[in-house]
Amino acid sequence: MNPAATTADPFVHPALFYEGPEDYLAGTVPFIRQGLLVGEPVAVSVPGPHLELLRAALGQDAEKVRLLDMTEEGRNPGRIIPSVLRAFADAHPDQRVRIIGEPIWAGRSELEYPACAQHEALINLAFTGRDVTILCPYDTTRLDVHVLADAEATHPVLVDADGERPSTGYDPQRIISGYNTPLPEPATALTIDAVTRDSASLAQARTVTREQAHRVGLSPARNEDVELVVAELLGNSIDHGGGQGRLRLWTEQGYLVCEVRDNGHITDPLAGRRPVPAGELRGRGLLLVNQLSDLVRVHTDPHGTTVRACFAT
Repeated sequence: MNPAATTADPFVHPALFYEGPEDYLAGTVPFIRQGLLVGEPVAVSVPGPHLELLRAALGQDAEKVRLLDMTEEGRNPGRIIPSVLRAFADAHPDQRVRIIGEPIWAGRSELEYPACAQHEALINLAFTGRDVTILCPYDTTRLDVHVLADAEATHPVLVDADGERPSTGYDPQRIISGYNTPLPEPATALTIDAVTRDSASLAQARTVTREQAHRVGLSPARNEDVELVVAELLGNSIDHGGGQGRLRLWTEQGYLVCEVRDNGHITDPLAGRRPVPAGELRGRGLLLVNQLSDLVRVHTDPHGTTVRACFAT
């Protein structure tokens, strides 16, 4: 199976709709083996159980494939483009590569899903013009109807047991903008208003963040990550969001949530998802936030930006 592009763009991004393990293997194993046959580097990032299923089915060929557990590498969907997909494609700049990426599975929570859908839409922007094929499996027996409808909007090509067809619902911009909605308000939150570059203001924000991370039981290493993320977000707000930001902290659905709100507007949909070249001093803030957080949600419009960085407790 070798899904074709629907336009002259060399980038190919099919969704594989499957039912059960046999269907899954029928749609993925030939895709992998065909890539190996023609000399294309192949990477697979799928949830652990599917990773083991593929490893067993591929036998010795599994040693020729870059195998990653998506539940670890892509727990935060904002991390997948720079750290999984671009990292592999950029390592082979003179070859066509093929990747299987499964960022959406039945265990994803409602809190996580909007970021997953946006990620799938943003892949199309991130890889336009690249010699890359990214196949994304979707379990039609376990995923909700609206998830499958979103998959049709984020993938120009659909593949199932009946074959391959163009997606008549393809409209990734609708997904990007449709999930860019105001984030639901927490029941209660610890709030620090008007954090500025003033040393006392920033110190208070970092102290409160450190105390909250310790209170919910995060390890010392994760505590440092939380403090660094909050510092980066507040630094972005001070530099690009009107000179100050508002910090709020609370717990929700097994996460410590750190929210920074300001008056800025993020106009680049791929902000925080592009690898930064070595030696480049700027542009690492949101990328670092995505790398360190377990989940990142963003709402941005001309009136302001809210970023929520979540850490599993």
